[in-house]
Amino acid sequence: MSTYTVAVIGTGPDPSNPTVEGFAMGYRHAEAYATDDRFELVAAADIVEENGRAFGNHFDLDEESVYTDYEEMLATAEPDIVSVCVPPAIHRPVVVTCARSGVVEAIHCEKPMADTWEDARTMVQECWRRDVQLTFNRQRRFGKPFTEAKRLIDEGEIGSLERIEIGWGDFYDTGAHSVDLACMFNDEYTADWVLAGLDYREEDVRFGSHQENQMWAQWRYENGVYGVVSTGPGADFVGAAFLIRGDEGAIRIDVEDGPMLELERGGERTKIDVGSETLHHSGQEKGRFGSQFHDRAVAEVADALDEGREPELSGRRGLNTAEILFAGYESVRTRSRVDLPLDLSDNPLEALVESGELTPESPDE
Repeated sequence: MSTYTVAVIGTGPDPSNPTVEGFAMGYRHAEAYATDDRFELVAAADIVEENGRAFGNHFDLDEESVYTDYEEMLATAEPDIVSVCVPPAIHRPVVVTCARSGVVEAIHCEKPMADTWEDARTMVQECWRRDVQLTFNRQRRFGKPFTEAKRLIDEGEIGSLERIEIGWGDFYDTGAHSVDLACMFNDEYTADWVLAGLDYREEDVRFGSHQENQMWAQWRYENGVYGVVSTGPGADFVGAAFLIRGDEGAIRIDVEDGPMLELERGGERTKIDVGSETLHHSGQEKGRFGSQFHDRAVAEVADALDEGREPELSGRRGLNTAEILFAGYESVRTRSRVDLPLDLSDNPLEALVESGELTPESPDE
């Protein structure tokens, strides 16, 4: 069993008071590393000195191991693994710099991948070129409601998979999880095309990126399976967080009401036991910043390194999700179906706001 030194870039502010400016995900990453003997936290960096100092105090780092310049930290501490917990808009320069440092073996980055499609592709390409393992913290893949749903699909309990409907959260932020899970349910197939529409009348900026109020999107995977997402005021259209349809039955994964996981066949519903796990993980486990989902995500980082295989949370798989998300926004901009692969460099939603074609009202107005 290998032992890996770890550093965190972007410790974040007080984790007990999260806002849309930051959820202090660095604390959740560091806490998860502490649950596994294969990891040793050796350094941290944050451009806000007091944030880094508070993080260092909490995780017993020496003052000399806390930096305001992450490049200096890379050169001095030479960590094997780096967790990147900065906002999506600066994921690319930080990830690429880590990959090019020559000392980092693996990078575990927060989601969403990036705020542009070009940045998402560049990070994956740069890490591939330098043989640096790149993962994104789509930790819900390890939740039992989802792994059990995948097991039921694989065992043919609903026949041939036909459609995955999502009625949970939003498109860009939660979508980094929900659309990713749809890709997992469908064996990581890529999409052929995306068709979408959205409403953005009230300003919603999270982690520096605009987030629509309501979204409808449809896509088809290359194996013929369809994906559908309805968010905001239209989320109840689906009637569940996920409704996974096959030609012989369906699987429901719920958020609030009723059993967490149900199998429907022949008009009858059967509850599937998933223990005490829920879709909501943050703050659910007493005395923790994160949850066992985060523990499983960082364990997978080490497992994949030890076994020399592609990790479950790989950047390559993350691109399948990011392409659908950015293609959805491009469909809104072009008012047409977008055929893939996606030929795009910017973020169409940001461009629509900047051009004045979308004019959300500020919450202060």
